Amino acid sequence: MSAVPAAEIGLPGIRYARREDHRLITGTGAFTDDLRPDQMLHGYVIRSPHARAKIVRIDLSAVRAATGVRWVMTADEVAQQGGGSLPNSFTFPGRGGTTQQVATMPVLARDQVLFVGQPVAMVIAESAAQAQDAADLADIEYEELDAAVTPEQALASGAPQLHANVPGNVSLHFESGDEKAVTDAFARAPFTSRHRVQSQRLVGFPMEPRAVIATHDSASGRTRLFTPSQGVTGMLKSVSQASGIPTEQIEVLTYDVGGSFGLRSNPYSEHVLVMLAARHLGCPVGWTGTRSEIFVSDYHGRALTLEGSIALDRDGQILALRFDDTIDLGAFSVGPSSLIGARNLSVTMGGSYRIPALYMNSKLVYTNAVPMAAYRGAGRPDIAFAIETLLDHAAYEHGFDPVELRRRNFIPPEAFPYKTANGTLYDLCEFHRTLDRALDLSDWAGFKARREAAAQRGKLRGIGLACYLEASGAGAVPADTVQGDFDEQGQLTIYGVTGASGQGHETSFATIVEQELGLPAERVRYAAGHHGRALMGNGTGGSRTLYGAGSAIVELCARIREQAQALWLELGGAPDGAPELATWIPKLDPSQRARLAAEGKAQSGSTFPNGTHVAEIEIDPATGITDVVRYIAVDDLGRVISPQLVIGQLQGGVVQGWGQVFCEHAIYDDRGQLSTGSLMDYALPKAGCIPAVEAEQIAARTDLNRVGAKGVGEAGCTGSIPALTNAMMNALRRHGIDAMDTPFTPARVWEALHPAA
Repeated sequence: MSAVPAAEIGLPGIRYARREDHRLITGTGAFTDDLRPDQMLHGYVIRSPHARAKIVRIDLSAVRAATGVRWVMTADEVAQQGGGSLPNSFTFPGRGGTTQQVATMPVLARDQVLFVGQPVAMVIAESAAQAQDAADLADIEYEELDAAVTPEQALASGAPQLHANVPGNVSLHFESGDEKAVTDAFARAPFTSRHRVQSQRLVGFPMEPRAVIATHDSASGRTRLFTPSQGVTGMLKSVSQASGIPTEQIEVLTYDVGGSFGLRSNPYSEHVLVMLAARHLGCPVGWTGTRSEIFVSDYHGRALTLEGSIALDRDGQILALRFDDTIDLGAFSVGPSSLIGARNLSVTMGGSYRIPALYMNSKLVYTNAVPMAAYRGAGRPDIAFAIETLLDHAAYEHGFDPVELRRRNFIPPEAFPYKTANGTLYDLCEFHRTLDRALDLSDWAGFKARREAAAQRGKLRGIGLACYLEASGAGAVPADTVQGDFDEQGQLTIYGVTGASGQGHETSFATIVEQELGLPAERVRYAAGHHGRALMGNGTGGSRTLYGAGSAIVELCARIREQAQALWLELGGAPDGAPELATWIPKLDPSQRARLAAEGKAQSGSTFPNGTHVAEIEIDPATGITDVVRYIAVDDLGRVISPQLVIGQLQGGVVQGWGQVFCEHAIYDDRGQLSTGSLMDYALPKAGCIPAVEAEQIAARTDLNRVGAKGVGEAGCTGSIPALTNAMMNALRRHGIDAMDTPFTPARVWEALHPAA
């Protein structure tokens, strides 16, 4: 079995945007399903066909007797091997001192099933085809029960109770801010507005299907788990909890990853099952999900309803902001789902604005749907979506200019560091700069003429903006550490924890070294996660990797520079000079090179990326089809290390936001069956949906990390969802449509424009 990604071999005359690109575009990467250990067995999961049902009887005797079957696992086998439930990562205190009630997901269902696709058993056979064929012989009797498919159904009087320990299906009633201050402000406000956004349930759908391979060494007692993940240390802790296997007996290995978006931060049932099977059978065991399984077994994203209210004085100054939210957890609490509905929605609920009174309350509700987890931004794009569309709605309702309403309420630069009314401390942001530049680039003032020209062609034209602010990830461990040493050719290898799922770590980290040490980037190699070194660190998530692990690399470079200078002087170098590392290090003997090995450690908390995005669209009223004709993004991302990577992340995020605004929606029918369970009925963005992202960056300083960066991973997504929505509503309001939920599919837009038809 190949243990590491293939070496990178560049082609003469070609300079790749990222160091990773050559192996990835030539098919020489190492994704989990590429790894094929000898004598590997294959797993197939038997899943629930019902949204809610009692398991009356399970007869798997025919399955066990089928050709090639080596083992069949049910909840009993999982329990016998020490496995239990998938962990919930966060809990929060509830309103009025109440305690959150958590229902975790069993690795395999025992007495009941609570969503279509829930794992009930796993068949282990000599081939994937044999495992699937044997699974078809399963005789499982269910008693189907009434399901609560939506939060409204789950909260209704007489709704079925999904978990015995969760009365009323409410896991948590969370609150943040000062409810009395907000109530008082609304009572005296001359203008108030109310607006709801439905951030619909989405399927994450990474390009690489979810996959797991486990091998076990009976002599050492260690199990190796190969899987796409967003961080091997977090995955290690979670799979240990779920499987009952001590962490010191597990090694998690992640090589190339074809997309993640938060959905691979935490383990799934299959991680635990293949580990237990490999240990029990003494053979490698693997499982790779099909595209169909992704829809009903990968954790879903979004699934949030945010009801926003705003109070304004007569001049348009914001007096108070309130949000009443409903969070669809799905059937169980998994990973960071509680964090999304609580901390992540509330931490930036004031957005870019100086607001004296803030209050949020969120109900986190269990339903008979696939569990919800992190998905690109994990709540922060949703609150920006709610704030920015609420401001446009209020401006329209009360006759304010949407640009001037924002400008009037921006937190001014002199107010930073600024503590919001619910306690979040922002570092420096310069909202006026991003707004002014975006208005200039988009020719906002000339829009009226473009709208009139479009009308002459029978098209409806709209323009919208969003002045978003989001919080990057705070990190789950106290610090990030890296280690580095040189080989005889003078190549620096940096060992760290965090690995990429498309972000370009190998490129950005090498660029930091080049900027800090003067060592050419092509002489730097980054080794993520699996290198046998005891290091601390966070995985990717929340746009924090560049400044989190990157700050540790800055510290590492400082240590190397100090040690190299000391050695230079010992070897007779000029006191007023310094070594040119690329040519000097290969001349050193092994003991001298060993003295340059160093460790870097850095603590980095949340930062606050922000910016102004402007979208301009045209609707064909005859078909309901919308074209994005122009998209402008001006972002404050702090220090930019690699402009090419920044543009790539922005483009990807903007297109992902386009998907939510115009086409993506996971829809269940009344019985909890997923109506959008394939690419025949779940649409994804396609090439050309955004003609181009015209992007610029400003760099307001941040002192919150040693790199000076704020993060970019979620910026495009956070800015595009409200900007595109506001552009659509700018066009539709002129035709009497005051509110409309995403996605703006052609059929729904056409129906809204032609109600009589």
